[in-house]
Amino acid sequence: MPTVGEALVERLKAHGVSHVFGIPGVHTVELYRGLASSGIAHITPRHEQGAGFMADGYARASGKPGVAFVITGPGLTNTLTPMAQARADSVPILVVSGVNKTHTLGKGLGCLHELPDQLALSKTVSIRAEQIENAAELMPAIDAAFEGMSVARGGPYHIEIPIDVAKHDHDKVGKAPAQPAPLAPDVEQIDALAAALMAAERVVILAGGGAKRADAALGQLAEKLDAPVVLTVNARGMMHKHPLCIPASPSLNAVREAIAEADIVLAVGTEFGPTDYDMYAIGDMPAMKRLVRIDICADQLARHEAEMCLRADAGAALEALLAQVSDKPIADGAVRAKTARKGAWAELSDDYRLMCGLLDVVRDTRPGALIVGDSTQPIYAGNLYYDHDMAGGWFNAATGFGALGYAIPAGIGAQFAQPDRPVVVIAGDGGAQFTLPELMTAAQEKLPITFIIWNNGGYGEIELTMENAGIDVVGCDPKPPLFEHVAASCGMPYARVAAEPAALAEAMQPKAGQSGPVMIEIDAPFIAS
Repeated sequence: MPTVGEALVERLKAHGVSHVFGIPGVHTVELYRGLASSGIAHITPRHEQGAGFMADGYARASGKPGVAFVITGPGLTNTLTPMAQARADSVPILVVSGVNKTHTLGKGLGCLHELPDQLALSKTVSIRAEQIENAAELMPAIDAAFEGMSVARGGPYHIEIPIDVAKHDHDKVGKAPAQPAPLAPDVEQIDALAAALMAAERVVILAGGGAKRADAALGQLAEKLDAPVVLTVNARGMMHKHPLCIPASPSLNAVREAIAEADIVLAVGTEFGPTDYDMYAIGDMPAMKRLVRIDICADQLARHEAEMCLRADAGAALEALLAQVSDKPIADGAVRAKTARKGAWAELSDDYRLMCGLLDVVRDTRPGALIVGDSTQPIYAGNLYYDHDMAGGWFNAATGFGALGYAIPAGIGAQFAQPDRPVVVIAGDGGAQFTLPELMTAAQEKLPITFIIWNNGGYGEIELTMENAGIDVVGCDPKPPLFEHVAASCGMPYARVAAEPAALAEAMQPKAGQSGPVMIEIDAPFIAS
C-alpha cells in the first residue's frame, strides 16, 4: 500500500508533471519516496527561491504548471517571493511543502523549522493554500489545484503535508480527473461584441499575457477589423513584424495617442497593471472612449470600469469572435500602427535605443529563443519597445512584483520546459548576485543557456532614480564579482564585450564543439534612461 508521499508523486505524474524543482530535507523526505522511480525528473537548485523561480520559468515556457518541493519553515519562506511574482504575473505554480507534526502545530514548542502558522503565511500570496490533515484529503487538494491552474487565472497554489501524515498509508490513488475545457464565452455577449466592433470605425486591441497562447486568432481578428494591436510586456512576440503590431509600452505617449484615437478599445487578457500602462507613475491610465474586456478572471474584470466584460478564456473568445465578424474595409489601421511605432521609438533616449538594438542582436542570433530577463536596464528598454519573434518568448520580472534575482533560475526552468529551444538570460550585475549560485545548476545539468550579464557596476537604475529625486545616493554600488572567474568556477565559456551591437553579435555566434551554458558579460558603463 502506498504512503501519502508516494500517492502524491503518483498523482502529480497523472496530471502530466514531468519535472519537480526542489531541495530535499528532513521534513520532506517522505515526499520523495517513489520519486526516483516515477519518471519525474528532480532538479536541485541551490536555494528554495531558485526552486520557485524555476517552476515559474518552466510554467511560462511550457504552458503547464511548474512544481516545487520545499521544506518546512525556511524552505517555504524562501519560496514566498517566487510565489508572489507568480501571482503578480498569473503564472501557475504548485508549491508542495512539509510542515511539522500535526500535534505540534501552533503550540510554539521550538520544533525544527517551526513557524507560528505556516499556512496562514502562505495564504497571503497563494491563490489557494491547504493543509493535508489525513490521507483522504490528498487527492481532492491536488486535483483542485490542477483544475484551478488550468481553467482559472494562473497563480501559486500551496499544499502542505505534516511529516507524520506523509507517512500514512494511502489506498485510493485512482485516476486523475480530466481537466475541464477552456471557459467558453457567453454566445449573446459574443454577438453583441461582434456587432459593436463591426460598427466601429477605428478599433484598437490591447493584448496582455492572457492572450499569448492565442497568437494566430488574435492576428486574424486584427486583420478582419483593421485594428492596431498594442502588446503589453507579457504579450510580446505576438504578431511579430506584422504591420498592425505595436510592440511598445502603452505608457509611451505615442501609444497612448493611438489608444485615445480609437472609438472602441478591445482589451484581451490584460489586467491594466500600472507597470504596463503607467510606467512613469504619472497617475493616469491611457484615455479610452469605449472599453470592452475579455478576461478569465471575474475579479480582474470588476477592477476597471468597462462598457462590456466577457469572462472567458482568451483563445476561446477570440475564436468565437472570428466566427461572427466579417472583414472590414482596409482603412488606416496599418498607418495608425506605424505612426505609433515611429512615435514610441522617438520617445526613447539614445541609450535605450542602443539597448533595444542589442536585444535585436540577441533575437537575430538566437531565432525563436526564450529571452528571460531580470530587472535590469536592457530589459527596461525592451519592455518599452521590443518586437520579439515568438509569442510567449519574452518574459521578465521587471514589471508587476518586480523581484530581483528572477532571470537566472527562471531561465533554467524555461530550458527544461523547452529543451530544443534556445534560452537567453539577461541579468544585471546586481540582480544576478541574488541567485548567482543557480549558475551551477545550469552547469551541472549541462543546459545550453546563454547568460548575458549587463555589468554597470551596481544598481544603475536605482541610482538614477535617487539622483532625479534629489536624494544623496546610498547603497547603489554593491561591488560585483569577477564574472570571468565566476564562469570559470562553473566550467562555462566566457566572453566580455562592449555595449555595442557588432561586438555582441560576434560573441553570440555559436562556437564549434561548444555545449552547455555560456556567459557573456557586457561591459556597460552607467547608462541613464
